[in-house]
Amino acid sequence: MKRAILAALMLAAAPIGTLAAQNWDATYERTEQGHKLGNPAAQTKLIAFVSYSCPHCASFEQQSDAPLRIAYIMPGKVNLEVRHVIRNPLDLAAALITECGSEDKFWGNHRAIMHAQESWLQTAIDAQPAQTQRWTSGPMDARMRAIADDLDFYELMEPRGYTVAQLDQCLSDRAAMDNIVARMQADNARFDIPGTPSFAVNGAMLPGVHSWEALEPHLAP
Repeated sequence: MKRAILAALMLAAAPIGTLAAQNWDATYERTEQGHKLGNPAAQTKLIAFVSYSCPHCASFEQQSDAPLRIAYIMPGKVNLEVRHVIRNPLDLAAALITECGSEDKFWGNHRAIMHAQESWLQTAIDAQPAQTQRWTSGPMDARMRAIADDLDFYELMEPRGYTVAQLDQCLSDRAAMDNIVARMQADNARFDIPGTPSFAVNGAMLPGVHSWEALEPHLAP
């Protein structure tokens, strides 16, 4: 945490020209397996395997967001790739929401879903049987839209410029659903993902590392 505070102070004091040249936090791309943020040539390549319905994943996002981006991603030391782990229908609906629209939308969508998780996940926990029935039966597009409606995903994404029609189109995209699931299956076959969140650094899974506190020492040069 001290390292992150120091980095923030140095960042605030940096000349504008220098800051612009060093800020890799605005560099992103869609990969075959997920979404990457940061310097493509970074010495440390971090993969985060996350589930949107996993409380530990939301905690990781909240705890790591500022220090990871300021101390590691912005100066180009680390790039971060987020990959979806689908454990239930809620995860799939949330993943479809995050991937809705152009690639420049993903990281803001991802953070919005994660930071609001406590609210919408509690709504899911308190759901009535009739609601959960809608989430698990019938056509997949109807299930995804029911989840988004019941968990207020439409309202959550409205400030980000989305309309109900745009989100419905993404939530009804069967090819996108199949692609997300196929990517997860390929990752699990390669990495044998033990739980969420889990992390790989430079292609190797980190055993027993499931939090920002445990992960940060593996990012130091």
